[in-house]
Amino acid sequence: MSPITTLISRLRKCSTVRELESIYASMIKNKVHQDCFSINQFVSACSNLDRMDYALLAFSHVETPNVFVYNAVIRGSVQCSSSFQALQFYLEMLKDDGVFPTSFTFSSIVKACTQVSEVGFGEIVHGQIWKNGFESHLFVQTALIDFYSNLGRILEARRVFEDMPERDIFSWTTMISAHTRMGDLNSAQRLFEEMPERKTASWNTMIAGYARIGNVKSATELFNQMPKRDLITWTTMISCYSQNKQYGEAVGVFQEMKTAGVRPDEVTMSAVISACAHLGALELGKEIYLYVMQNGFDLDVYIGSSLIDMFAKSGSLDRSLVVFFKMQEKNLFCWNSVIEGLAVHGYAEEALLMFDRMEREKIMPNRVTFISLLSACTHGGLVDEGRRKFLSMSQNYSICPEIEHYGCMVDLLGRAGLLEEALELIQGMSVEPNSVIWGAILSGCKLHRNLEIARVAVNRLMVLEPENSGYYLLLINMYAETNQWSEVAKIRTIMNERRVQKKSPGSSWIEIEGKVHEFVASDSSHPASSDIYRLLIELYGQLRLAGYVPEFGFTP
Repeated sequence: MSPITTLISRLRKCSTVRELESIYASMIKNKVHQDCFSINQFVSACSNLDRMDYALLAFSHVETPNVFVYNAVIRGSVQCSSSFQALQFYLEMLKDDGVFPTSFTFSSIVKACTQVSEVGFGEIVHGQIWKNGFESHLFVQTALIDFYSNLGRILEARRVFEDMPERDIFSWTTMISAHTRMGDLNSAQRLFEEMPERKTASWNTMIAGYARIGNVKSATELFNQMPKRDLITWTTMISCYSQNKQYGEAVGVFQEMKTAGVRPDEVTMSAVISACAHLGALELGKEIYLYVMQNGFDLDVYIGSSLIDMFAKSGSLDRSLVVFFKMQEKNLFCWNSVIEGLAVHGYAEEALLMFDRMEREKIMPNRVTFISLLSACTHGGLVDEGRRKFLSMSQNYSICPEIEHYGCMVDLLGRAGLLEEALELIQGMSVEPNSVIWGAILSGCKLHRNLEIARVAVNRLMVLEPENSGYYLLLINMYAETNQWSEVAKIRTIMNERRVQKKSPGSSWIEIEGKVHEFVASDSSHPASSDIYRLLIELYGQLRLAGYVPEFGFTP
């Protein structure tokens, strides 16, 4: 076997940087480091290991690189997300006499323009594609469709598609994806129906498009019609249900997927765990966790952060912490999830200590981190610490407070009875206060019986949410508690004049033996509702006998 054949064989099997270094040393020793075919293979191996620095070093020693070497460097740069570097090599290639771009050059360079949204450069490349006679090449034209659609230039994308002398499954799917990305599902559906042959990827694109605009019904219909489903299909459908708050259906699709014998990946598991978190179904969550452990999934940042969030929301903070400390690598999402979990469960001091630990690990916080920290201070009544954290956002981390941060601070100050300070904060906000902000201070007014500021809050809320009865009723209760019946009558008159109706009741869930049950106030649709009401009446009677006196005040 010749030295070149041996080296090429080693390059195709290469899986470590050390091996890569050894191979290049052998190339120099055998005087093949100038051989374009060998360098082409070496560059490909470098890009597969995400070590384009080695590829560029080898390229710099090639005296007369041919188009295949240039193509390998451009393709490798795009693969390693170094698109500007790819553009530079393309320009260098054009200056090299005797080296002319091929269809492979153009498909890679169009992808580079897509990655960095280089509109002008991409249009120039499009012109060069025509000039060099590659306007009929399928994968070049498909790359152009993707380029224009990613820039939101759907007309140019459609023009390229319509001008193609022939189309394959990838060009059809790319054009359909372009329409779904723009939210134009009607055009996407028409193309989908016109396709001479549909592959699973085309179905998946349509389902993802309907999921993106919240059309769960159409997504489900397509899912049920599919002749064949792959991992992406199942994951897309699970995400579709989860994103549209149909969490029970998301878990149901996952169970169906397992029955079909399709092995999920990390993305699938993250979506399923997220659905369990919203359901608050601890037993189901424990089953999913067991499945993760038994099927060899790593506790990576995606699955790990989802599990931390799920256990915390399901009331099992201890399991949430176990997952967190088991993780070898933790990113900001993991830290945010565990800080939020501690905050929600009332462990304010521990949440702040976890933040200190995060800072020691050199993890930079973001806006979500501070929402959790301020929430922790609110739950723990830590007013001074809350003030410090709020000020540190802009002073230490250059994070501009947003509406959620102001909401936490107003809630914190309101609960502490510092209503004047809360009102001053609202009046000095850098963003327009919304109904959540005014609702937070109104809750503080109810707690501390401050009618003066309550009137200010309700007057603003009547403008922001004129049909929300909750705020009117809260003010009515406050007036009633101080026997101001004339004011009660005025508010009721305003409600009647504005035709403000009591809002529909909320709902809650409870998990029993792996099944999630939903309950709504005054609802009788549950099959065991008669038994449930009978038991509630009995419990209420026992509470009255024990001396319990119900409070009929209203809280929005």
